[in-house]
Amino acid sequence: MTSRKLYTRAGDEGYTGVLGNARVPKYDLRPTACGTVDEATSVLGVAKTLAHSPRTVEIIQSVQRDLYALMADLATLPGATTRPPWLKADRLEWLEEQTDALGAELDLPFAFILPGDSQSGAMLDVARTVVRRAERYVAQLYHQNELRNGDPLRYLNRLSSLLFALARFEDRAAGVDEFTLASLE
Repeated sequence: MTSRKLYTRAGDEGYTGVLGNARVPKYDLRPTACGTVDEATSVLGVAKTLAHSPRTVEIIQSVQRDLYALMADLATLPGATTRPPWLKADRLEWLEEQTDALGAELDLPFAFILPGDSQSGAMLDVARTVVRRAERYVAQLYHQNELRNGDPLRYLNRLSSLLFALARFEDRAAGVDEFTLASLE
């Protein structure tokens, strides 16, 4: 087995590479957005280990793969490549189908639901909030014309809805009969 180094020292001066042979400061919006999507992927990994349903595991793994494609698109400077985007547009439809299917199975109250009815559901809610933060950074890139298309932004927007539904699905799979509701009196 050949050993390889797991570090490059290329970022020691505070710059990182992006696709298109450019280097930008690590605090630049592009690596910030990529890093936040990477964080969401990792939080989803924790949620996957806590999941009660094999269906949840399958959905999370599929989303994690999509997020890697999305990160590649975020790391690509507009006009730096002639290849099609890594994130396929049909993945938006898949997200909507998954969300609709879960929503049809859940009897959700018309009220705010507090996270924390189950460990797996709570971790999916944490993932949802990280995705929302990533969405804000990606929206900035999109509004500054720094993305090839709006699919990464649309994907993250749909993903947060899926994660809400998946969290409630996991709450049910954990045996939760009634969701804890926020009181807005």
